Amino acid sequence: MRVLVLSTYELGHQPIGLATAAGLLRRAEHEVRTCDLSIDQLADADLAWAEAVVVSVPMHTALRLALAAVERIRRQSPKLPIALIGLYAHVASGSDLLRGGDLLATGEFAPHLLSWLAEGTRPVEAGPRIVTDLGPPRTRPLPVDRSGLAELGRYAYLVSAEGSKKAAYVETTRGCSHLCRHCPVPVVYRGRTRVVDLEAVLDDIGQQVAMGARHLTFGDPDFLNRPEHAQRVVRSLHATWPDLTFDVTVKVEHILRHERLWAELATAGCLFVVSAVESVDDEVLEHLDKGHTTVDTVRAIGVLRSCGIEFRPSLLPFTPWTTLEGFAELVSFVAAHDLVESVDPVQYGIRLLLPPGSLLLKTPDPVLAASLSGYDAAALTWTWRSADQRVDRLQAEVAALTEAAASNGEPCRRTYRDVRRAAFAALGRDDPSPPAVDTDDNEPPVRPHLSEPWFCCAEPTNYQLAAVNR
Repeated sequence: MRVLVLSTYELGHQPIGLATAAGLLRRAEHEVRTCDLSIDQLADADLAWAEAVVVSVPMHTALRLALAAVERIRRQSPKLPIALIGLYAHVASGSDLLRGGDLLATGEFAPHLLSWLAEGTRPVEAGPRIVTDLGPPRTRPLPVDRSGLAELGRYAYLVSAEGSKKAAYVETTRGCSHLCRHCPVPVVYRGRTRVVDLEAVLDDIGQQVAMGARHLTFGDPDFLNRPEHAQRVVRSLHATWPDLTFDVTVKVEHILRHERLWAELATAGCLFVVSAVESVDDEVLEHLDKGHTTVDTVRAIGVLRSCGIEFRPSLLPFTPWTTLEGFAELVSFVAAHDLVESVDPVQYGIRLLLPPGSLLLKTPDPVLAASLSGYDAAALTWTWRSADQRVDRLQAEVAALTEAAASNGEPCRRTYRDVRRAAFAALGRDDPSPPAVDTDDNEPPVRPHLSEPWFCCAEPTNYQLAAVNR
């Protein structure tokens, strides 16, 4: 069958979801064409050629953009069957853009995608087929085929004091061992993980090194879910490509639990760690079941910095439990721990998403229950309003100013200054201790980070939505 495989957004990386689907389908002897809509336009000729379309949707932003693309596909080729694959596929179950003969395959999608194509995508139900069963661990690794994808220079790259480097992206595990209540991963994997075979990981790295990659992002939800496997991967990586640097994502809890590993990872080339700090309000952290406290976060920063590894927090500042005081404490924490240049400013405006199946919706909580205001099918989330309307107004203001700042390439310190001013203005009082970042003089040293400023749980920008409809 002739299959067009699309990606809409993977945090600025060359899309592994698309590459995995393409490899799987080519191994099954389907004809495959690919297009990454985050950087290229969908050609009318490719739609006319295709007998089925597969769209990778590994995160909220990707699915919002995917549904915009599906709307265009329906206009141009209304009879074309469509499959959405990846972590967020099931969230689209209520969309009126999908119909009988379509497929929503969440998580371990491979067998379901192949059977869907083998059956000829016949419409056997009134609505799309929805599959969330993970099945047993695979004995045969999924192939990742990056042939035909845009070259790495068009994607996010490493920025550091030494200059820029092309960046690769791989995964060593899928799923997560933890059940953080706000996270979409446990909704699908329910505390389970799937290991990617070491040789398959190294093969994928090798493909990208051949394309010019000199830095590597390990995109696992938590690189230390399987610490022994992670250690084997890093040792093999360093032995094969000793000059390749890398970054990982790790929970605060795991940074501390596996403290003994960080010196080795630093020696092997680890430059920075992204960690889901989310909040510095311990009550909020307890509601989210994060497994750490603010004191733990401070300790984790120290553990990594003692090894020369940069700590880059991801944040969830706005929840039903957020107060104006709490937000001001969060931005003050960032400055107090020298993290202004380590936080992508879009993080300051992130608002809690409550997609269908969210564990938070299954946990009775009077504050959350009182805040809910219905399901927004277009936004793909249950909506909520803060008990303090000033918090919602501040969130909207911060989200708008950080989006504009990212679009204009504004320095982190300048955006931080504006966010901080907004926080204290909302409180109706002067900032008691404005930090030194209030000046644009004397640019700070560049800390290693990727050039992509956006985030998986951020709402897509108007520019991104327009791009997929071109």
